[in-house]
Amino acid sequence: MSFQEIRAAIGPEKILAVSKLQPIEKIRALYDQGQRAFGENYVQEALDKKEQLKDLADIQWHLIGHLQKNKAKFVVGQFEMIHSVDSLELAQVLSRQCESKKVEQKILVQVNLADEESKNGFDKKTAKTQWEELCKLPHLSIHGLMTMPPLTETGEEVRPYFKELRLLKDELAQRTDLKRHPLTVLSMGTSHDYKVAIEEGATLVRLGTILFGARN
Repeated sequence: MSFQEIRAAIGPEKILAVSKLQPIEKIRALYDQGQRAFGENYVQEALDKKEQLKDLADIQWHLIGHLQKNKAKFVVGQFEMIHSVDSLELAQVLSRQCESKKVEQKILVQVNLADEESKNGFDKKTAKTQWEELCKLPHLSIHGLMTMPPLTETGEEVRPYFKELRLLKDELAQRTDLKRHPLTVLSMGTSHDYKVAIEEGATLVRLGTILFGARN
């Protein structure tokens, strides 16, 4: 499928183009076709690209990769949204850094629904028990949840995880001041399984290979 066909099928507002390790030229080419939201995994690479593409005034940068607490000071106020807030401790550090820099930061809470040791994120129980503490942190606005399910042969195999994240968001919304923490975003699904993710309520799908082709 071409980029325009993917946009038409999914809706442009739902596509987050995963541009990690992709050259600037490919990002510009996708931007010229109408893409505005780009997701990066590595802090320094993301900040370098942001600087190189600062002439694109309406481009949006999202941080989707694991964030170490000692790098929080470099990212607050620099990204439209941080998708990978995977612990209360990281959220607390981000909140303090926002206070010191006098900025507000949109975040997503990352949930590890399969309890995979190789992936970061709140387990479902901890997300529920620490939710009130997360919501009380100043300078952070929780816009939704993010998950990365296990890698499988087909998208259908991970449907239960996408459904579980949607149900968890609906449950947490009942305990949340939605004016401060809108909880409108479900960041889930990749080039491999985005169709199933959208069927289960994804509002952002993280597409890399299908848009950019295989990385070098």
